[in-house]
Amino acid sequence: MSHTASFYIDGRWVEPVAPSWFDVIDPASERVVERLALGNATDVDRAVAAARAALPAYSQTPVAERVALLRRIVSIYQRRQEEFAQAMRLEMGAPITFSRQFQVPRGWLHLNALIEVLERFAFEETRGTTLIRHEPVGVCGLITPWNWPINQIVVKVGPALAAGCTMVLKPSEYSPLSSLLFAEVLDEAGVPPGVFNLVNGDGPGVGAALSAHPDIDMLSFTGSTRAGVLVAKSAADTVKRVAQELGGKSANILLDDVDLQDAVTRGVAACFTNSGQSCSIPTRMLVPRTLMHDAAHIAKVAAEGYRVGATTDETTQLGPLVNRAQFRRVQALIQNGIDEGARLVTGGTGLPDGIDRGYYTKPTVFTDVTPGMTIAQEEIFGPVLSMIPYDTEAQAIAIANGTHYGLAAYVQSADHQRARDVGRRLQAGTVHLNYPPADFAAPFGGVKRSGNGREWGEYGLREYLEVKSMVGYGA
Repeated sequence: MSHTASFYIDGRWVEPVAPSWFDVIDPASERVVERLALGNATDVDRAVAAARAALPAYSQTPVAERVALLRRIVSIYQRRQEEFAQAMRLEMGAPITFSRQFQVPRGWLHLNALIEVLERFAFEETRGTTLIRHEPVGVCGLITPWNWPINQIVVKVGPALAAGCTMVLKPSEYSPLSSLLFAEVLDEAGVPPGVFNLVNGDGPGVGAALSAHPDIDMLSFTGSTRAGVLVAKSAADTVKRVAQELGGKSANILLDDVDLQDAVTRGVAACFTNSGQSCSIPTRMLVPRTLMHDAAHIAKVAAEGYRVGATTDETTQLGPLVNRAQFRRVQALIQNGIDEGARLVTGGTGLPDGIDRGYYTKPTVFTDVTPGMTIAQEEIFGPVLSMIPYDTEAQAIAIANGTHYGLAAYVQSADHQRARDVGRRLQAGTVHLNYPPADFAAPFGGVKRSGNGREWGEYGLREYLEVKSMVGYGA
């Protein structure tokens, strides 16, 4: 990667002011694959100044020009899909087939959905004698995580561009390769200088400077709830808008009328998505107590069928965790589950059989988990499923809602109306009924300590717009 020692500021690649250096490690091999320059507050100042200078002109561009720009970005992105797939395989351990089929397509799927929204969005509307205008919020600071690198970048950069905002992006230092590729795409697409800027860095060095910066009008953050609290506190002094997509501990309620084989098997697959490194996946499976014995057996068979292996192998289904710290955390939480009395159905601590290197975790299933156990309350971020028995539908709903999180929830039932009724009672930003396909127009975000604000589609665009009332406009 040619730009790991550079930042993208004001339409060109520039050297950091006083870089520190960070080793980018392939989590499958534990080998250093790149050295990344990390910036500081001075680099942030340069990027913010460029974004501020570019704002007056870009905020006034016609919608048709922004649509054309997004279409060029999609075209160039699609041409370079294999480069993105290989980058995400290398930087965060996504198996190459998963990277190609799921990580990479999220970029253009979100952009195409956004283009459809932008083409029909009413930036001005009259209500009585008042004109309602939707105007760009201004200069945006964007902080993204490592687990879905391109997905999380696109759902922030895309709507910011569509709204007429300018921005500074700080991607995760653990997944910088795909973000640098995306900066190349934006440069080739002709994003005007200063509209998009990228500064690599860690949270204390760059993230904190962005969130506190007086010339940043909005801060959009995706990451842990712990880090989100720090971002919100840092942003409070300048009263900037803050949108956050934080952690999750999503419940998957299997009602007593389900096809148990199908519901459990698909639930395991959903929990193991991205090697369990997703904030909205169903990591708590709530099962009627009378069905738990059979459900546990189905889950065991499903989990043990997953192929763990080299990320270059097209048959690999589960790759490594992103880094050593995450590996150790997941191992500790698995041991915690054992120590607190949950029954280990399969998996456990240590490396999977046949693997002696890399941050790989055994596909793990616990049953007889009680709602207060650590593994039922904390976001694990690894391929670990907690199966919790319940006796009544009301109890299942209470268990599902009984966490600090509220990002997503899942309901499975042979009676779709029954699933709808249960879904209405769940405290979550998104409720998935009977394993539906992804809807890239649906608003995505959480309640409680899972954050605030929404991404994806029209609701994602609205996050980057201010509302102005021009009273008496039609008098």
